[in-house]
Amino acid sequence: MIGMAAIWIAALLLIGGFALDRVLSRSIVDSFDNQLTFVLNSMIAASEIGPDGEVRFNRAPADQRFIEPYSGLYFQISGEGADTFASRSLWDRRLRVVDEHADVDPHLYDSDEFSSVGHSEPLRIAERDAILPGSDVRWRFQVAQSRETIDEQIRKLRSTLIWSFTALGVGLLVLAALQTFYGLWPLRRVRREVASIRSGEKHRIGSDFPTEIRPLTEEINQLLAHSESQAEEARRHAGNLAHALKTPLTVITNAATARTSDLADTVCREAQVMRRQVDHHLARARAIGRRASAQARATVWESLEAVQRAVERLHEEVTIDIAGDQHAQVRVERQDLDEMLGNLVENAAKYGGGRVFVTVEPKGPNVDILVEDDGPGIPEADRSSLFARGARLDTTGKPGTGLGLAIVRDVAEIYGGSIHLEESEDLGGVLARLTLPAG
Repeated sequence: MIGMAAIWIAALLLIGGFALDRVLSRSIVDSFDNQLTFVLNSMIAASEIGPDGEVRFNRAPADQRFIEPYSGLYFQISGEGADTFASRSLWDRRLRVVDEHADVDPHLYDSDEFSSVGHSEPLRIAERDAILPGSDVRWRFQVAQSRETIDEQIRKLRSTLIWSFTALGVGLLVLAALQTFYGLWPLRRVRREVASIRSGEKHRIGSDFPTEIRPLTEEINQLLAHSESQAEEARRHAGNLAHALKTPLTVITNAATARTSDLADTVCREAQVMRRQVDHHLARARAIGRRASAQARATVWESLEAVQRAVERLHEEVTIDIAGDQHAQVRVERQDLDEMLGNLVENAAKYGGGRVFVTVEPKGPNVDILVEDDGPGIPEADRSSLFARGARLDTTGKPGTGLGLAIVRDVAEIYGGSIHLEESEDLGGVLARLTLPAG
């Protein structure tokens, strides 16, 4: 930040200093030219033709430098066929006359014609052509003055500008450095606070921060709270899984110790119980882990089509129809959405009468996914009990673990959704309403 500020400050000061130098230098030169033009016009106004046909002044020039040799201020009047009338200050020198152009208006230019080895006198010359009354000769009037005066003024001006702008640039750079240092100082405090949290000295970042930094610290505190919640939830699930596995393992151990005759059946039965528990807790653990990604998005229609293809291969006699919004998205990982929809659609295909109808309905901040079947339905009193782990109402011996709806409920709740069982008005069977947050 300081480096970028230094670059911009230097660039802007250079541009501004150059522009100001050009304006002020031009002003000095213009003022100098105005004085030369005034002297030139005054000299023309005071000129007349004498009896001998030569130019003379009807009043002497007021500036005494015209009569001091090499004073730095000179005039010269020249005409074709006439002697050159020059100021005494020129002494033995003469101004160069260029006849290639006619200067009706004052012509001002720089000249180094008086420069020589070991000596340099740059000149600023104003010249103009005029025809005086009583003469047909075009006279060239020239006034020259040494540029040392304006060059010295311009040097002083540029020296002042350089020092002033340098001091201004250093001051601005110091100010930018101080702003950067003190502006970023709260971030150093945040770093120290985070280090204290990592070392265990603190649990949260303090709140006494500037307004610009406070949103950052609040987000960090919320992230810490979320991480603690995730860790606590993971510990709770690990404890629940350990507790759920303890009883089957105890049964197997006791049966093995007693060398009972139905040991094999006991092991298979309890292993199946453990498998259901492991599947259930793994599904919850995966959902909790994926929920941490705020960018989770899944298109419901794509997931339904994949589930439809898979279930129709398993149950060829079942017809699955999908309707509703094809572009609806939910804030759920695709794998978890597939698992929830797969459980619901497979249950409808397995226990229905051969027809399954799925509807996708966006409703404000949520998306409802309705899975209906044409089966015998479920009594209202038994619907809530189906969400318990291992609960089954089917007595026909169809394969299943009794964890499908429990997994759907747990995963949906992890993402902030819900699942309800209702009666299908169109097909007469069960209507499972899965509500998930819209993406």
